[in-house]
Order: sequence, then structure tokens, then C-alpha cells
Amino acid sequence: MRKIFIVYAHYDDASFNAAIKKTFIEKAKEEGHEIDSVDLYKEKFDPVFSGEEPDAVVIDHRKRIEKSDTIVLIAPIWNFRMPAILEGWIDKVLAPPWAFKFKKLFGNYGYPIGNLEGKKAIVFCTYGSPQFAIRTFFLNMPTKRLRRGVFNICGIKDVIYKRYFAVPFVTEEKRKKFLEDVKKTASNL
Repeated sequence: MRKIFIVYAHYDDASFNAAIKKTFIEKAKEEGHEIDSVDLYKEKFDPVFSGEEPDAVVIDHRKRIEKSDTIVLIAPIWNFRMPAILEGWIDKVLAPPWAFKFKKLFGNYGYPIGNLEGKKAIVFCTYGSPQFAIRTFFLNMPTKRLRRGVFNICGIKDVIYKRYFAVPFVTEEKRKKFLEDVKKTASNL
């Protein structure tokens, strides 16, 4: 049994992201996993970081991550990044020195040491663009940034990245296939 912490970032309960969340939770529970989730829009999470100390919400999310072994992000990709509310969550919650710290080599140079080793991450993202455009013109930037620039720095090396392309334009049959992939992902934890 895994303890899963889901961070959901979409404002519309009728969105395909909502269907991904619902499908993943149902299948994960069916498989006997424990689910804890936050809905950043419903909670009105404040994504603005101005250098302040972590507030009660950030500390609560960190404690919930500490109790989990899998972090799941569910969000669309807008303008080649996740929604600002989730980007702000990353900046505030997965921040140093809690999520990682820097080990100095010499002078001001060093490298990050992750504090979240042993955890797994799963990212479910939807795109309005076709796969060809994302891979060719934008070089998979969201994937690389999240995997290398966020999770790996925090010590999370086991990252599964699921992308569903051209969501507003695909058939209902294709959407069902996407949701079958979500179920398969939940089954293979």
C-alpha cells in the first residue's frame, strides 16, 4: 500500500483534469492505496512567494508530503508551464532548506542535496497542443523542467510523467484511452 499525496490544480470541476483526478483516485483506492489530496483552487492557495517564512498551509502540505511516499501533480500545461497557482505551490512548498539544501564546494558554488529521497512523483498533464509541436518546437520544456529542475533537485529520482496532448480536439474515444492510461498508472504503483 502506498500513501499518495495529490496536488490538483484546475479551476473547473468539469475539466478533463478533473476526470484524471477522479479516475486516478478511484483506481488507487481500489488497489488499496491511501489518498490525501489538495485542490489548490478550492483551497484558494496563495501562490505568491515574497521571501516570507512558510505559513501554516505550507507547513501542513510539507507534513502531508513527509507522511506520503508518492506525490502526484495533476494540472494542465498553459503557456509551456503549469498554472501559476501550482508553480507558486512548487516555489513555496518544495523550497530549500526543507526540500533540498546546497552543499558548498568552494566559494559560492555548490550543488543541491535533496531531502525527499525515496519518494516517487507522478505528473499528469494535459496540453491543448499536439504532441508534435511540444516535442519539436518546445523541446519538452515542461517535462525537463519538472523532472530535472524540481523533482531531481529535491532528491526524487523516480518520476513518471504522463502527458495527454490536444485534449480539446480529440475524440471521446481518445479521451477514454487517456483515462485507461491513468488507471494503468494507478494500478502499477
